[in-house]
Amino acid sequence: MPPFLFTNHIAGLILDAAYVIWLVPEFIHTHTHRVDTKSAADDRRSGLGVALSIWIGIFLAYLLALTEPPADIDWYPVLLFTLGIIFMVAGVVFRWYAVAVLGKYFSFQLAIQPGQTIVEQGPYRLIRHPSYTGALITMFGLGLAFTNWLSLLAMLIAGFMGYSYRVWVEEQLLIQALGEPYREYMGHMKRFIPFVY
Repeated sequence: MPPFLFTNHIAGLILDAAYVIWLVPEFIHTHTHRVDTKSAADDRRSGLGVALSIWIGIFLAYLLALTEPPADIDWYPVLLFTLGIIFMVAGVVFRWYAVAVLGKYFSFQLAIQPGQTIVEQGPYRLIRHPSYTGALITMFGLGLAFTNWLSLLAMLIAGFMGYSYRVWVEEQLLIQALGEPYREYMGHMKRFIPFVY
């Protein structure tokens, strides 16, 4: 039997709404908040890597949910789907909260803004890259909504690969621009998960 998501029309509509909540603000912000090309850094295609990781993760999640029924999570699928949607929306909210705290220093393009300093307020007191953590929470939620172990794994692996590379490139830029203070911040602050990683 296909996963709950594919057999319940309402669930499909709810997932479509979650996609809109997740992706439309990203699209709008990308096209309305561009940095001056002179201050933009070479991102070594890490932005493309993140985009590809998201879309490849989504493609694989759909494919695996449809073709690998033995990997279905049969334990309360309606509850798991609901939790997945909640995680998706919570991840989006957390991501945009982190963006708001970073303020003028945030951009989708890698760039050092004039007068940029290390921000240690809000979620930046707990992790170095909370906006990426928010995106990973969203991807986890989407994987869970498929109620399939392989779909969930595909979303997590794709997300961590894309965002880990992005962070590596971004941190090289921040070390170069901000120097020893940023190295110290890296030394006592985890990357994505407080106190863990």
